[in-house]
Amino acid sequence: MRVAVLGGGRSSEHDVSLASAASVAAAIDPQRYEVVQVTIDRDGAWALGDRPVALVPAAGDQAWLVHLTGDAASVEIDLVFPVLHGPWGEDGTVQGLCETVGVPYVGADVAASAVGMDKAMFHVLATAAGIPRVETLIVMHSEWLDDPQGVRERVAQAIGYPAFAKPARLGSSFGISPVPDEDSLGPALQLAFAHDDKALVERRAMGREVEVGLLGGTDPHASPLGEILHDNDWYDHEAKYQPGGMRLQVPADVPAHVQDHARELAVRAWKAIGCSGLARVDFFLEGDDLYVSEINTIPGFTSTSVWGRLMAGDGFDYPELVQRLIDLALERHDARRAYRG
Repeated sequence: MRVAVLGGGRSSEHDVSLASAASVAAAIDPQRYEVVQVTIDRDGAWALGDRPVALVPAAGDQAWLVHLTGDAASVEIDLVFPVLHGPWGEDGTVQGLCETVGVPYVGADVAASAVGMDKAMFHVLATAAGIPRVETLIVMHSEWLDDPQGVRERVAQAIGYPAFAKPARLGSSFGISPVPDEDSLGPALQLAFAHDDKALVERRAMGREVEVGLLGGTDPHASPLGEILHDNDWYDHEAKYQPGGMRLQVPADVPAHVQDHARELAVRAWKAIGCSGLARVDFFLEGDDLYVSEINTIPGFTSTSVWGRLMAGDGFDYPELVQRLIDLALERHDARRAYRG
């Protein structure tokens, strides 16, 4: 089988994606698969080495990577492994392309990817499913432009201060800023709206940041609860990606009933959006109270990233995780083909 690993992409998480994709490609068993590394540049162009390519349908359950220059043979692909973070990759767009051309692909499907990427949509679905969330207000850019005072009043009534403002559809803490008081709300929303026309204002949770990794299909395996430890005022981009900025403790130092409840809530979040493959669910922990923050359907994916280290807490090594994701993708594709005829 030939596996196309996609890395890079158009989002601000381009470099993080390249690192994740390189780790995945190195972990795929060369005795079983031929790996083709496809880079998507910041403008959205796909390349195989230095040659521009496009993904197009082939016969059966395969696709072609067609060389656009026309001076090289096309490459037949049996499975796509997207390792793309943020918009134009983690949000259902590339997954929709794979569905359209009919090739199996790793990870969440179109709908689950879109909901996982859009924190506002996830908030609505999670709330409807009875999953605990911190107080959250969804604000459109047009609302802010038309009636900023009305937005301020809604935030004061529904959220209060301190709070956080963030873009609805971005990751890696880009565009997020603390809102300690009403005077800070305008600049914080303007920063969020520089990345997206939809933003969230959330009550600032005064507690710990903990996470669960998930792997599987309809009934996923949930990892031990891990805790993010850092020395910054909040878990910002610097804390996430600077060497030594973050320390992960697995398992987290919490009572057993908190561990169990976190795993149960993580699975409920997974099922609420119809996820598959892998995900990481992030929580705020205030005392013994857990609040689901978000679900990431393509979390950071190097062997030292949080998701891999959470799964290692239950004995999974990195190549085993990569192989299991390939198996899950093929199983889902076969199951869906049976329904679609």
